[in-house]
Amino acid sequence: MSERDDFEQREFDLRWADDAVHKEPSARARMLAARWRHDPPGPVPFRPEPDRRGARRPRSPWVSVAVVFGGVAAVVLLLGYLDFRPY
Repeated sequence: MSERDDFEQREFDLRWADDAVHKEPSARARMLAARWRHDPPGPVPFRPEPDRRGARRPRSPWVSVAVVFGGVAAVVLLLGYLDFRPY
């Protein structure tokens, strides 16, 4: 019977906490609010323009295909070498 009482008490505590009118903000929210009160953040665009100074050309899909097939060929050759190697 005490297990049931414990469950009911825990359930009551959770409902009581969820129904609270005022919920205290987290420590991080309080820290940011205090920081922004003295030094508010500037506007930030939703999606900023990409930085083109260090941008490279996009890689051709054929390069990726060549790398995959080259890797497969290397594995096949390595396995073939290990199979025919004299002991």
